[in-house]
Amino acid sequence: MNEQEHWENVYLNNQPEKMGWYRPELETSLNWIKEFQPDRDARIIDVGGGASTLVDGLLAEGYSSITVADLSKTALELTRKRLSEKADAVTWLAGDISVLELPSSAYHLWHDRAAFHFLTTEDERQKYLDQLKKALKPSGHLIMATFSPEAPPRCSGLKVERYTPYRLEGVLGPEFILKRDIKELHVTPGGVEHMYLYCCFQRTG
Repeated sequence: MNEQEHWENVYLNNQPEKMGWYRPELETSLNWIKEFQPDRDARIIDVGGGASTLVDGLLAEGYSSITVADLSKTALELTRKRLSEKADAVTWLAGDISVLELPSSAYHLWHDRAAFHFLTTEDERQKYLDQLKKALKPSGHLIMATFSPEAPPRCSGLKVERYTPYRLEGVLGPEFILKRDIKELHVTPGGVEHMYLYCCFQRTG
């Protein structure tokens, strides 16, 4: 089973509210987006957004140019149904972010909560970074949340990479300047504690 099949199987057989990453509201992500990209017309992409509720919060705050990308078509369909007619205001991209056709210098802000840390090889990370650098505007912001070193080494049945701010800064390279970082304890619906690292970077140029 490849990764895309894995996630389709996960979403076909589980309710999003029961999954380990689930939060009813992504307060940190939403607050940081409002702070670092307050323009409601800004183009925002949520990578690995799947069945996340971030898009709900962004729409409620008046953001008008939102793209949600995820490996799982099933996850995206769940969110579209939840949003009902509001879903028509969102661009939906199903597929691997490393190969999706993204527009050049299109996005003011790239958000990723718990997608990047599933990339466990240098080749996977480089393909992701190539897409990030292609699609994010100069001076644009990157908000990324990954497992921190205190978190488990696996999530949803898959191995993950865990990061400190300095390791993540090194992976991204000098083109990205770290603006803020915090740790946030997430308790899964099953009661397991996962420590997340949230970082906000700004692209130079």
